[in-house]
Amino acid sequence: MGSKAYKVVEEFEEALCEYTKAPYAVTVASCSAAIFLCLQRFKYLNTHVSTISVPKRTYPSVAHAVYHCGLKIRFTDEKWQKRGYYELYPLPIVDSAKLMQKDMYLKGDLMGMMVCLSFHSKKHIKIGRGGAILTENKADAEWFKVARFDGRHQKPLHKDKLAFPGWNEYMLPEQAARGLEMLQFMGNGGVLPPDPYIDLSKYAFYHK
Repeated sequence: MGSKAYKVVEEFEEALCEYTKAPYAVTVASCSAAIFLCLQRFKYLNTHVSTISVPKRTYPSVAHAVYHCGLKIRFTDEKWQKRGYYELYPLPIVDSAKLMQKDMYLKGDLMGMMVCLSFHSKKHIKIGRGGAILTENKADAEWFKVARFDGRHQKPLHKDKLAFPGWNEYMLPEQAARGLEMLQFMGNGGVLPPDPYIDLSKYAFYHK
């Protein structure tokens, strides 16, 4: 991340802040990665939460992120697709894969949350893969930047000291460049049409 090629990633993050009005934006490899890193952030802070609420009809990777963080899943009947987002209660993490809107961080229940965006080819910014975390907390944003980059800081490895065991979940420059180009034509955005999600609660492995 110390390479000049990654300057465009920072530019894309700055543009996301301007568009959404979030104080900080950290790009990652996918919305699934964004949710996983948010959950890991609370584990890192020693937050004593053992069970996370997840709508039973959502994309499977959300439940997988909770599962692989060693947390229990409480499936709910929440009908969320008309508004495009839901909270992973009791943590202030929001899956907003289907909502992206101008000034969105200032509206509704999103302010103060860790809001996870998707840039999948079916979403508003169609770069094929990628995501972002919106937050108002500088310490969280700085932690995400290190966590997404294998626990490294934005400098050459031989000049760095690892902060903690991180993950390889950063956004590539070519993805950021395409996202930056598409964002300028975004308009006001909005909520995407509903998807026919399956009922995840019927799978026994989530309940172990």
